[in-house]
Amino acid sequence: MSELRAPFFLGESQIPAGSRAVVDIPFGKLYTHTELNIGAHVVHGRQDGPVLLVTAALHGDEINGVEICRRLLKVPRLNRLRGTLVVVPIVNTYGFVQQSRYLPDRRDLNRSFPGSEKGSLGSRMAFQFTEQILSKCTHAIDLHTGAIHRSNLPQVRASAKDKVALSMAESFNAPIIIKAASRDGTMRGTANNLGIPILLYEAGEALRFDEQSIKIGVRGIVNVMQQLGMLSRGKRLGKTRSLFSKKSSWVRAEHDGIARYYVSLGQTVQQGDLLAHIYSPYSDFEVAVTATLSGVIIGRTNLPLVNEGEALFHIAEVSSLEEAEKTLDAISDEVDNAMPLSLTDEYGVV
Repeated sequence: MSELRAPFFLGESQIPAGSRAVVDIPFGKLYTHTELNIGAHVVHGRQDGPVLLVTAALHGDEINGVEICRRLLKVPRLNRLRGTLVVVPIVNTYGFVQQSRYLPDRRDLNRSFPGSEKGSLGSRMAFQFTEQILSKCTHAIDLHTGAIHRSNLPQVRASAKDKVALSMAESFNAPIIIKAASRDGTMRGTANNLGIPILLYEAGEALRFDEQSIKIGVRGIVNVMQQLGMLSRGKRLGKTRSLFSKKSSWVRAEHDGIARYYVSLGQTVQQGDLLAHIYSPYSDFEVAVTATLSGVIIGRTNLPLVNEGEALFHIAEVSSLEEAEKTLDAISDEVDNAMPLSLTDEYGVV
């Protein structure tokens, strides 16, 4: 019998090969001296392979990813995992408890990376997360949603310069792939600087569960794990290839008022198409909101009360609108029709 691989070390814990553990890593205290930890699930396979990090709730109110993590950890095939899976369902414990995107000092944790030992709370948390968790991994998937009152079409973002990340993005099989550079201060930017291929998955709205977004997220991670050789290559979940987009743009409100929206996520539009009307509750004033470019609606505000300059619709350019419609419809049908069966047989969870 071959010798077991070495244990995996995280925080103060040692996880033997062929076992699972939940590791609590101290990341700070409240002003009441109450300690807050970040909990990380570790599945350490018996065989060598990549170390994949999956994170959620980096923004505390983006909870779709928390449910994706729960379902992922129930996949029976993880018992035959090659490599190591590290899952952090809630990175921003402060924001999660308060149902807020931010930390107590109103800083954005995902603008604080790579952080420092002596900076703000966010900077210290980002530094500890980078040193203790991110740097120990070879690949990463970061799960997000739209902000409060904003919904995102399921999409993955990866750097156009990272061929491994783009290959992961294709395997993930979300409706659309956005080739986009990472922002300074983000976990994705820090991972890129460390040479760690990383995907950003955006789907749904803050403080809401969206079932289709969750299903696409779970199957996407499983697809990536198969592509990386961490799971045996079973039936690929999803046959239709994702759309690619190299450019996206927001359509903003030119006036304040109350909006009536006419288009939905995933809908294709042509430049000049009517997207909404903004009107005043005190007069006959009304102004049309039109598409500034042709493409697919990948983000939309849900609140009808708008201020001048506010972002209303996020449009991604694609090579063919006709092809985009077929692709989005096909992926939607695959998820709606196939995933309930896949979740039962393949995952043992609904």
